[in-house]
Amino acid sequence: MAWVILVVAGLFEVAWAFALKQSHGFSRLGPTVIFIVTMTISVALLAWAMRSLPLGTAYVIWTGIGAVGAFLAGILFLGESASMMRIIAAILIIAGLGLMRFATPG
Repeated sequence: MAWVILVVAGLFEVAWAFALKQSHGFSRLGPTVIFIVTMTISVALLAWAMRSLPLGTAYVIWTGIGAVGAFLAGILFLGESASMMRIIAAILIIAGLGLMRFATPG
């Protein structure tokens, strides 16, 4: 169950990163509120997952999901570059997440 919670926490991290970008430096109320709410949920779920997962594993998975998710959101919704080098970098992050998951019992 901790792994499911951790993945959901990572997805909320993607949401808060996207809302942070949309807030334009906290100058827009709606995205700023979304940022605060989703960041709070994300960190709370991370804390819950850390009750049974090792710190290093939980934090790496959480940030990795957030990093790759934000990368994809930037490409899909903000027109950011999808260069081959950036895609390879994201694939390497995903590979690292897979290795971390399988290196951790539970």
